[in-house]
Amino acid sequence: MTVAFENKLVALVNKDIDVGVAMNGVAHMVLGFGASHNRDLFRLDNYQDKDGNIYPNISQAPFMILRGKSGEIRKAVRVAREQNISYGVFLDTMTGGTYLEQLERTQATPEEELVFYGAVLCGPWDAVSQMTKRFSLYRGE
Repeated sequence: MTVAFENKLVALVNKDIDVGVAMNGVAHMVLGFGASHNRDLFRLDNYQDKDGNIYPNISQAPFMILRGKSGEIRKAVRVAREQNISYGVFLDTMTGGTYLEQLERTQATPEEELVFYGAVLCGPWDAVSQMTKRFSLYRGE
């Protein structure tokens, strides 16, 4: 049985950064993104094993992690803004020092100078597919 999903959830990761930094960025983006949306958007379900153990809040929908360059991620975020598609980002200014220093550093940096470590997008399946069609699957290499 094939299930159609109205929305597509995708993480875009900068292919030029270290895997550990990339995973840290994905964790920050998805945590913030998920906290700002309701569980229905992600079609979250509780899974249960035969012994009755519950594994909560697992999405029924696929979640692709793709890779690209900072400029490609920036462009996808711009398109998401234009099309009113939900997004989250993780930037180079969001690492090092305290969170207050990170906030100040981000506020002091023009968008064109930011290095996009990643973005997460969620919106209508076809629109997100069109935005991300040039990205390749992230392999952690």
